[in-house]
Amino acid sequence: MLLGVNIDHVATLRNARGENDPCVFDAAQICINSGANGITMHLREDRRHIKDDDVFYVKNNLDCKLNLEMAVTEEMQKIALKLLPHSCCIVPEKRQEITTEGGLDVCSQKDKIKNFIAPLIDNGINVSLFIDPEENQIEAANYTGAKFIELHTGSYSRAFSTANEETEFQKLYKSAKLAQSLGITVNAGHGLNYKNVFRMHEITNLYELNIGHSIISRAIFIGLDNAVKEMLQLV
Repeated sequence: MLLGVNIDHVATLRNARGENDPCVFDAAQICINSGANGITMHLREDRRHIKDDDVFYVKNNLDCKLNLEMAVTEEMQKIALKLLPHSCCIVPEKRQEITTEGGLDVCSQKDKIKNFIAPLIDNGINVSLFIDPEENQIEAANYTGAKFIELHTGSYSRAFSTANEETEFQKLYKSAKLAQSLGITVNAGHGLNYKNVFRMHEITNLYELNIGHSIISRAIFIGLDNAVKEMLQLV
C-alpha cells in the first residue's frame, strides 16, 4: 500500500497565529523526503486551514503526487482545472463540522457528480470519490465514471477495540471487493492511526491510505520525519 500524508492540520496550527509558522510547504517536503508517496491537502470552502496559495505553491515547487480534496462546487472545479493536481478526492463538506463526518452521498446526485468530474478526468486528473462502505454508494460511484474511490474508515476507526470492530471492518472488506470487481481502484482513510491501521493489510489490493491527523499529532512528540517513517513501516 502507498501512504499519502494529509497536512491540513499543519495549516490549522499556522492559522492559529495568523502568521507563517509552521510552514505548510516545509511540512510537505519533509513528508516526501521521509518516504511518503504523496501529499493530500483539503481546500475547504471556508479556507479554515489550507489556503489557495498553499496548494499552488506545493504543486509548483515540490515534485510529488498532490491529492486535492474538495467539495462539489463550481469554485473548486475551476481551481482544480487551473491547479491540475495528480488527483482530486471529492468529499462532502459542511461549514459547521469539525472534520468530515461521513462519505459523499453519490446515490442522490449521480448525474451531478458525473458531470462535475468529467472535465477533471478529461484533463488527466485521477478522480476519487470519498464514500461510506455501502454497496449502493459503490454502484453509484461506478456510474459516474470515477476510477478510484476512497472508503471512509471513520466508523471502523471509532469501533476499533470494541464489540463493533469486526462488523465495521467487514463493511470495508466487502465494499473493497465489490469496487474492485467493478474495476475501481480502492483507497481508504479517515481516523486511521498507529494502532488500528494494521487491519488494512487484510483488504487485498488496497492501493493507498490517506492519513493526516494521527501523523501530525505524533509529530509533536517525535518529529514529522519520524512520525511519517513510523507510519510507513506499518503501512
